[in-house]
Amino acid sequence: MDALAVFKSSNVHDKLAALESSCHAALSLTSRVDAPTTARDGEIRDFWRMPPKIGFSKPEGQARLLHDLANIELQATELALRSLCEFPDAPRELREELSALAIDEGRHLKLCLNGLDDLGFKWGDWPVHMNLWEAVSSEDTLLDRLVIVHRYLEGAGLDAGRGVLNRLTSSDAKVVHSIVDVIMREEIGHVAFGSKWYHQICRDQKIDIETDFRKRVESVIRRNPKKENMAYDLRRQAGFLDVELAAIEELREKHWTLKLRPQEVKV
Repeated sequence: MDALAVFKSSNVHDKLAALESSCHAALSLTSRVDAPTTARDGEIRDFWRMPPKIGFSKPEGQARLLHDLANIELQATELALRSLCEFPDAPRELREELSALAIDEGRHLKLCLNGLDDLGFKWGDWPVHMNLWEAVSSEDTLLDRLVIVHRYLEGAGLDAGRGVLNRLTSSDAKVVHSIVDVIMREEIGHVAFGSKWYHQICRDQKIDIETDFRKRVESVIRRNPKKENMAYDLRRQAGFLDVELAAIEELREKHWTLKLRPQEVKV
């Protein structure tokens, strides 16, 4: 079994087929293995060069939504596996939960791919970005990764997903709505995984949560600002503390400039 098989394969279906065995192999690692740049079987574009989105009233617009979600779920799957490979010394319980989370993300990916097929489209009909993958670094600590991936990126997914579900409710898109609804409900648990382990490690290491969270989340907001209205109720269900929500809101306002791309924002 090869823990890196998912990264080496470019075909999305081959990645899914290799996921479970890769997670099992990663759980058995006793020393760190750095994940390589992950392969893709379609066109990759910078996030800011992605084609304009299409309204949900048309099947093409619904398919584009599922394609975008599939891209996000694929990156989330790979990031969970990447952390398994890069943090073999993390608590065993954390690693087991992370493995299960990777499998969940893979299941979400498959839901999106099946939905694309049902609408008469396929993976690769649109380009993809690597925005989530590029948000992390081999220099990350475990606490960095918990904040960046599971609390910041996936937390922002809860914010955006609430709005998407509301828009789908007013469209004739029952199949797509059901897929997004499943993903949204289960993503709360994925964000809660990050909250649980971030808080526990901070307590174990006697780290002040308010100060530490603010420092780590500001670092990622500088590089990857997001402006969706926060779904406070969903974030609280996922374990966010009020001081953390206040910090995110304040730092978003500080670093977001609507007319500037993230790499051009002055800080």
